[in-house]
Amino acid sequence: MAMARPSPHRPRAVAFDVLETLMRLTPLASRFEEIGQPAAAAHPWFLRVQRDCMALALSGDTADFLRAARQALRVESGRSVSEEGITHVLEGIPALPAYDDALPAVRRLREAGLRTGCLTVGDAAVTRTFLERNDLAPHIDHVVTAAEAGGWKPAPVLYHAAAERLGASPAGTAVVAVHAWDCHGAARAGCVTGWCARLEGEHSDMFAQPHVRGEDLTEVADKLLALPAAPPGS
Repeated sequence: MAMARPSPHRPRAVAFDVLETLMRLTPLASRFEEIGQPAAAAHPWFLRVQRDCMALALSGDTADFLRAARQALRVESGRSVSEEGITHVLEGIPALPAYDDALPAVRRLREAGLRTGCLTVGDAAVTRTFLERNDLAPHIDHVVTAAEAGGWKPAPVLYHAAAERLGASPAGTAVVAVHAWDCHGAARAGCVTGWCARLEGEHSDMFAQPHVRGEDLTEVADKLLALPAAPPGS
């Protein structure tokens, strides 16, 4: 595995992954229990959503997160859940809480003069509602979705779309995520990467090493800000 692009510079913009990076998914398990499903089913359901959407994208088709989420729940439940029950689960997504480190990290970057955004495979309206309910919206300049970019993570088109919306080059844009594979895709697209160890604990050597890493998002933000400034005109 080749190493990540060396000698990164302090980014001009930062795009945060949403699902599991900013958004805490575990409370959704209570909604699974409310429709007669085990709380533990929430995790394989989410993995199936990701897998199915990646499969659609790799085959050249368009993936829709909410449609895939609905179908994945039908399958994971053995088709034992009503459509109303599925709706009940999905309606809980925009009400999910943010991680405690999300707001301090985003605010820290904005106060330092960087443009900040979200880069997500999730639904745009759901994401914006989540940001508003968790007081993150005032600190986010743009929300870029897979549907808008016409691709799916970790395709380069999505990271390039985020950089463009944030008014920076890929090399001037950092992507922050708790998933090593997401940071790998961003690095291959020419972005600076910030990996948070909160989810995975140890970064896999299957993927390109991140440019900065931290135990939480605030540490990642501080390390991005500590990178050397880019040369004038770059």
